Parts: sequence; C-alpha cells; structure tokens
Amino acid sequence: MAIDDTPETKASGGVNPRPRPLTGLRILDLTNVLAGPYCCYQLAMMGAEVIKVERPSSGDLARQLGADPDRNRNGMGISFLAQNAGKRSVTLDMKHPEGKALLKRLVKTADVVVENFRPGVMDRLGLGYDVLREVNPTLIYCAISGFGQGGPWKDNPAYDQIVQGISGLMSITGDDDSAPLRVGYPLADTMGGMTAAFAIAAELNKSPRGGMIDVSMTESVICSMGWVVSNYLTGGVVPAANGNENMTSAPSGTFATADQPINIAANRDTQWRSLARHLGREDLLDNPDYLTREDRKAHRHALRAELETVLTTRPAADWARELNALGVPTGEVMTVPQVLATEQIEGRRLVGTLENDGAPLQVLGSPVIVDGVRPAPDLAPPRLGADNVAVWGELGLSAAEVADLESEGVI
Repeated sequence: MAIDDTPETKASGGVNPRPRPLTGLRILDLTNVLAGPYCCYQLAMMGAEVIKVERPSSGDLARQLGADPDRNRNGMGISFLAQNAGKRSVTLDMKHPEGKALLKRLVKTADVVVENFRPGVMDRLGLGYDVLREVNPTLIYCAISGFGQGGPWKDNPAYDQIVQGISGLMSITGDDDSAPLRVGYPLADTMGGMTAAFAIAAELNKSPRGGMIDVSMTESVICSMGWVVSNYLTGGVVPAANGNENMTSAPSGTFATADQPINIAANRDTQWRSLARHLGREDLLDNPDYLTREDRKAHRHALRAELETVLTTRPAADWARELNALGVPTGEVMTVPQVLATEQIEGRRLVGTLENDGAPLQVLGSPVIVDGVRPAPDLAPPRLGADNVAVWGELGLSAAEVADLESEGVI
C-alpha cells in the first residue's frame, strides 16, 4: 500500500522499523460478506498471513455486492474490495470428502481459523472445533455469529439490520419522529468483526495457545452501548432516542449555523461560560433556566434556540476554529467525502493506494498507528482462487493434482 513518508506514518512504500506484530502467523479466513472478513482484514494489516478459503465458482458473496455492477459481475465487487486486501484466496468445497481432507491439511499449518457460519454448520460438515483441534491442538478457532453458539436464538438467521433492531440500538437512534432508526452503516457486522479481532489477538498472546472463541454480534453491539445499558441497569433510566442531543449535558448536541450543522459539547461549566461569552450572550449566564448543568438539561431546547440566533449568522468552519481555540469542543458535521478530504485525514494517510488489475485502488488502512507506522495491506484484494496453485502446492500438491481437483469441483 503506497503511503507517503511522514513523521506519523514513516513507512511508505516503505520499510517498517520493525516487523508487524502478527508477522509469521497464519489465519484461515472461512468467512463471508462483512463481520468475518473485516476481522481478518484487521489481522492481515497487523502482519498475519490471511488465506481466504472460498466456495468454488462463486466465492464470498461480497464479490457480487457494491455500487459498481461491472465489478459485481467480475467477482470483484466494491463491498469485497473494502476488507479483503492483503489476503490470499483459495477455493475449496468443504462438503466434498477430498475438500474436507484438504482443509484439515491446511489447518495443520495455521494458527487461527475464523468462520461465520450459523452455529452447527461446521460440526455438520465434520469440521467443527472439536475435530480441528485434534488436527492442530494449538489452534485458535473463532466463530462469529449473530447471536452466539448457544441460546434459543442461535439458529436464527442474522443480518446486520436484524441485529441492530434486536440489540436495542435502533430504539435509541433517531428522535421522537424518526426512531427506531438504523445506523447508517453495518455497525453490528463491524462491531462483531472488531470484537473477534481483539479476542484473537488476546488469545495469540496466551501460552499455550489453543481455544474456542464464541463471538455474538448482538452481544458485541450491546456491550458497545455501555453508558446506555448502565444507565438502565444502575440508574433505572429506560434508554430513549434523543436525536442529536447528548442527554448527559447541555448545551451539548447539534446546532444550525449559516451553512451546515455543527456539534458543540460544552459539558463543563467553564466551557459553557466560554461559549456564551464568545457568542455575545452573557445574558444567558444569569438566566435562572441555565444556571446549573441540570437547569440547562431541563431547558436544552430553549437554550439551543437562543444559541442558534447567533450561530446561524456565520459558517460552521469559523465557529469550529474559534470555539476549539477557547477549549470548547466543536466540530463540523461533515459528509464522508468532506472528512476524507480534510488535512487531518489526508495528512495522517488513512487512505492508501494499491495497484489492482493495473489500476489504482484506494482502501482504508488500519485505524491505529504503531511506532509511527500505520499498518496497511501490501497486496490488492485477490481474484477468486488466485492462490490455488501456490497454497495447495505448499501442501505438496503438484500443478497437475491442483488442475484435477479444479476439474472435479473440489477447489
């Protein structure tokens, strides 16, 4: 991944000052669409060798998903490109006896297996954790599913939107007029994938290695709502959809300006006073409705209207610059294209470029920087089965044997 050499990303095109933390480890990615592929993408960027094991002919469903129909027809849909760079691809029919035998041979060489089938599918194939740990006693086996490997819901189909609804997330998203509302990207899949990556990294640090990781996307989302859940469990407050308002403080939320919305979080009394004075509304400081945090929370909508009489006279960027300088946390409400074009994001090289079939492909790197280096994929997303000859050859199969297996539909 091409990344310019900067003080914060040193590596570009470059030489990392040390090996990436998961260098030398092999991950078998048996997953499909998003949660599992996202998990394995994070591990790949941290240096692991990730071998994506896909169904012959069709592969990962994400190969057919995305905004570009031509790419979808070619098996390289944008949804696939988003989280499969840096991986190798082999094809394998795990229902075929020879396919099962090949997977076991591959598992012997692996440190981790990740799958996101419905609970019980791998057991029915004769390839579940109990079988594979006999093949490789130190294997870390991670199963990602909608609801986990146990419980009355475990066999229910689960897509991101289903999980967003069941987890309670949609009930607190939006406002009185729009809730329940889906979060605008597959948050449940992403949270499940990141949770799995974290758990795998932790297990890799264990000695001796080996074990079964059960990741529930629903539980991942619920746990991410810590404050909301805690307010209910401890404070008895039933979570509600509060729109763009931060119910722990005021003024803290989204405000109109002359051009686009802005978020202001004047959560401390000192920040509230700085905000009121900068807007020329010192009169609000003596108003009995706004004297304390609790007063301001109780009258938050009236307070927002008062502040917007001034905020709407100038652009959001001006207010953000001036209020941040005063220590009042402020940020423009941006679109995705806007934030990607900012000096902040461009300067830290979050987006990098890979060569993909002779054309540039922009992909996101890791969300972390380690010792000044942002982990990023080295290889473009693979064509389906692109590494069949190389990977199966590493297990001792000849080119002729690989060709025979392909003709028989095993790979």
